[in-house]
Amino acid sequence: MREGVVRQWVRFFKDRRTNIHDESRSGRPSVVSADLIKEIDEKIQLLRNFTITQLSEHLPNISRTVLYETVTGKLGYRKFCARWVPKTLTEIHKTSRMGAALEFLSRYHTGGEDFLNRIVTGDETWVAHGNAETKQQSLAWGHTGSPTRLRKARQTLSSRKLMVTVFRDAKGILLIEFMTRGTAINSEVYCRMLKKQKRAIQNKRRGLLSSGVVLLHDNARPHTAVRTGEVCSNSNGMCFNILPTARTWLLLIFICSLQ
Repeated sequence: MREGVVRQWVRFFKDRRTNIHDESRSGRPSVVSADLIKEIDEKIQLLRNFTITQLSEHLPNISRTVLYETVTGKLGYRKFCARWVPKTLTEIHKTSRMGAALEFLSRYHTGGEDFLNRIVTGDETWVAHGNAETKQQSLAWGHTGSPTRLRKARQTLSSRKLMVTVFRDAKGILLIEFMTRGTAINSEVYCRMLKKQKRAIQNKRRGLLSSGVVLLHDNARPHTAVRTGEVCSNSNGMCFNILPTARTWLLLIFICSLQ
């Protein structure tokens, strides 16, 4: 500390000052007024996807830093990206989904938890022969002063993989079916899986077939094929398809009660 500063504090103490911290000052006057905040808010309302650079062109007297702090701090705005969806829903799609949801709620209102316990769902997925440990899975607890840090080399996914179909209900896995390499899942293959699934339910869920199984799956072509519907119909059950004619990538609820 310089001698001049020491002499200054000696004078302060002689004047009976006891606080060693700096006293509050009015500081530099703020350039952000209530009218300016209102003007910025109005411009945001007109153009939601603006940038700070574009906003500064309309307000050249205000720095970009002040504009950013005003937009995010005082006005509380945050930028959100558009979410990608498989397909834009049409009015027909929305009506069909609403009808399926009401049908589902109606059956739940009638059957309660028993209806949920009767639901069997399934889907296909690719399974790699060797699944490398991810970076998230390699996380380990340690102190900030730990001498060593974990190192992990980047690994490529296994090129060898198999298609597997899994069916399950509220109690657990019912059937796991691995496809032969080079075999595609079509309606004929999927119908054979449904028959295997029926036998698995007979062995693992005694009494479930007599109460009625509710099959819930998406709108993949093998799931919505005519042959698949015939198999369900020949099972003396009920098939409910919310969108029977459209071939879309949208989620499609297909409920079959297999007896």
